[in-house]
Amino acid sequence: MLKEAVKDGVRESLKGKERRGRVEIMVDILSVARGGARKTEIVYKANLNFARLERYIPFLEERGLMANSGSVYKTTKKGEEFLSGYEKMAELLLT
Repeated sequence: MLKEAVKDGVRESLKGKERRGRVEIMVDILSVARGGARKTEIVYKANLNFARLERYIPFLEERGLMANSGSVYKTTKKGEEFLSGYEKMAELLLT
């Protein structure tokens, strides 16, 4: 369940009333950008606004988790490793 949610970029917390933390927001952004995505797609699928996304993109790029190719953003190999580690951690905490 969690693995599929991370893969799709839509987490269970978006359906409830829970507020997401910074890490969860980064997971959502990186999940949406896995196959490459423009800002608008990331905003809608990760349930963000453009101002918030503009704060996260430089942070993710500086750490090598996301790369920009023109107007398309894509999760890097390092970003995929981050998502995999997050998924493992979440499974340990939630089981």
